[in-house]
Amino acid sequence: MAKDSYFYALGRRKSSTARVRLTSGKGAVLVNDKPAEEYFAGSKYLLAKLQEPFVVLDNVNKFDISARVSGGGHEGQIEAIRLGTAKALVELNKDFKSTLKRANLLSRDPREKERKKFGLKGARKQRQFTKR
Repeated sequence: MAKDSYFYALGRRKSSTARVRLTSGKGAVLVNDKPAEEYFAGSKYLLAKLQEPFVVLDNVNKFDISARVSGGGHEGQIEAIRLGTAKALVELNKDFKSTLKRANLLSRDPREKERKKFGLKGARKQRQFTKR
């Protein structure tokens, strides 16, 4: 990779969207111009999810991630970044695709929040039935 080159990919989950840039480096993760540990308040579980594509490929601490995230909560944002990172790794090297696909890291989770319907309290919840 050249000094200024990067690989870009887009990841989505629920209402979160992540635009991910992957560059060669030492494993630094920036989310909205803040370190990931600061942005996600030091949650070890969430930070471990960020590293999954690299752990599967044995490429830990070889790439820097810069992500712009909007919408959703922390969990959805992490999964959007994870999908974007996996897609960017495939852009980098096509041989990674089969490994990442087997680890189920290249598929978007299609589940979204169901909209509220009129006449109901929520998407499906109805008012309590009373006979009289």
